Amino acid sequence: MRLATLRRWRGMTQAQLAGLSGVTTSYISMLENGRRLLDRRSHISSLAAALEVSETDLVGGPHLTPDAEQARPHTVIPPLETALTTNRLHDAVVVEARPLGELARLVRETTTLQRQANYIALVDSLPNLLDELHFHVSHGREHEQRQALDLLIETCSTATMTAKHLGYPQLAHIAATRAVEAAHVLDTPVYRARADYLRIQTLTHGRHGWERNLHVASQTADRLQELRRGDAMSLCPLGMVTLTAGLAAASALREQEAYNWLEEAEALARHVPNSPKSNWGSFSMENVRIWRVAIQVELQTPPKQVRSSAYEVDIDRFWNSRIAALHADVGRALARDPSTGDDAVPWLSQAERYAPQAIRNNARVHEAVSVLTERARRNASGRALRGMAARMGVPH
Repeated sequence: MRLATLRRWRGMTQAQLAGLSGVTTSYISMLENGRRLLDRRSHISSLAAALEVSETDLVGGPHLTPDAEQARPHTVIPPLETALTTNRLHDAVVVEARPLGELARLVRETTTLQRQANYIALVDSLPNLLDELHFHVSHGREHEQRQALDLLIETCSTATMTAKHLGYPQLAHIAATRAVEAAHVLDTPVYRARADYLRIQTLTHGRHGWERNLHVASQTADRLQELRRGDAMSLCPLGMVTLTAGLAAASALREQEAYNWLEEAEALARHVPNSPKSNWGSFSMENVRIWRVAIQVELQTPPKQVRSSAYEVDIDRFWNSRIAALHADVGRALARDPSTGDDAVPWLSQAERYAPQAIRNNARVHEAVSVLTERARRNASGRALRGMAARMGVPH
């Protein structure tokens, strides 16, 4: 396992690593022996910091296999990186672009593809959109520049989430930073809030990362309180930042604070339509229920309670990526406890069916499948699980 390999590479004993990370020696032993999952955000960040490696080094980057649904999404990354790093906000590389009306339609299409976790379909469109929108920002009249900046923020949101979910946090941060630059030019509270949400989503963790992320999210939420004076849709970015603060609090092991943020998000959600597919960021009461599950998983709430919370979500209201994330969270929670491990497989399998490209590239799901596969090997069972393990490149 990577944890044991990295620990030995650093010349540490389990006790030394425990002392530096705040994780008990017995828990580290169970992680290295495959009896516990290394999928909790707080554990990943503290162990990576103690070992002085990145979180990707610890939990793994893309586990590329011959499976096309897992490997092909990564072909979008090189051209996406090129588009983001060679263009500047008012200095485009390309010298021509399609009309903004056509680009607006394509932006809507790429947003939908990302929400469906169909990253393969983004390969031919997303980098070109970034190029052409930068052209309009650089060369358009003032009203065209503002429209292009609006579309650029949305496109950078798609780029941010695509890179993040495929395991490229630094590229995700570059995309989010470009959205922040565009929002600064537009200089309206809603645009700034949307861009701030993206930036918070891509913050690194490090030794004190979740405490720091919580501080940033809390400060941002306080600064965005002016959005309460706007219409219902203005509340959506504030709501998403509030939910992010709740997850950061859970990851920083501040349980009461996490639930306080969750209650604040619920209060905001009462003032917006319960329409995840229509609202910005899917913010709605239904989406708050999904985030509740994610927060419970991070707080290591008993698996059966997590599953019960998931049953309260009307999944038909959501895009495939969010449905898959919900099933993955419940599956990971169930996988942590050997007594509910068998129940985890249907949830993880369902997550994979909804969004195979996202789930087969999810490091925390990979960890859950690895541990479950090891248990199944010991019990000489788990045909369905071994099939999923094969697709994810997990030894089985």
